[in-house]
Amino acid sequence: MLIDIKKLVKIYELGTIEVPALNGVSLDIDHNEYVAIMGPSGSGKSTLMNILGCLDTPTEGMYHFSGEDVSRMDDDQLATIRNRKIGFVFQTFNLLPRADALHNVELPLIYSGVPSARRKDLAREALEKVGLADRVEHKPNELSGGQRQRVAIARALVNNPSIILADEPTGNLDTKTGEEIMEVFEKLYEQGHTIILVTHEEHIAGHANRIVRLRDGLIESDESVKKNGRH
Repeated sequence: MLIDIKKLVKIYELGTIEVPALNGVSLDIDHNEYVAIMGPSGSGKSTLMNILGCLDTPTEGMYHFSGEDVSRMDDDQLATIRNRKIGFVFQTFNLLPRADALHNVELPLIYSGVPSARRKDLAREALEKVGLADRVEHKPNELSGGQRQRVAIARALVNNPSIILADEPTGNLDTKTGEEIMEVFEKLYEQGHTIILVTHEEHIAGHANRIVRLRDGLIESDESVKKNGRH
């Protein structure tokens, strides 16, 4: 079991008011699953994503990731897990504007202390995986939106993480480009990666093999997806 969550509660304190975001969520995710997390605004999906990504800690409950109890870790320990085991892909790409694609992809390796020559090799390999071998020296403003998101996916991949967490990865893209990006995720899943996708769009969630729906901080449904002739 890669991810094991039991009775997760998250309460945010806004002044004197307590706002519950998660109300006792339990969830298991195995190696090489492709899971979409859905739910309306305020359902708790972003909070769950932040806890899964070790960006936030629960108020109550347990979160085991790769056998480690991350719900009890301090900020430094969480940062280490994030950098080594989790690849993030965001709606807004989060690329450094003045750095070329290669350097943007290298960033997580710099934090990990990987030597320069090895970093460049790994970054090139990651860019090749997402179909950008010919764009390594291009800066973000010289790339299309879809290409920028591919750079962001390559950066998420470069540390060979246990999971890739994608938060609305097609939110800033037109429909055709969005579908192309989803094909990249499909290939990564077929290569053995575990992917967790947060989206509010049904057709994007339909690319996953399992859809977990949240409502009012609880899991409303958790079901496998039939693939309409696609695998």
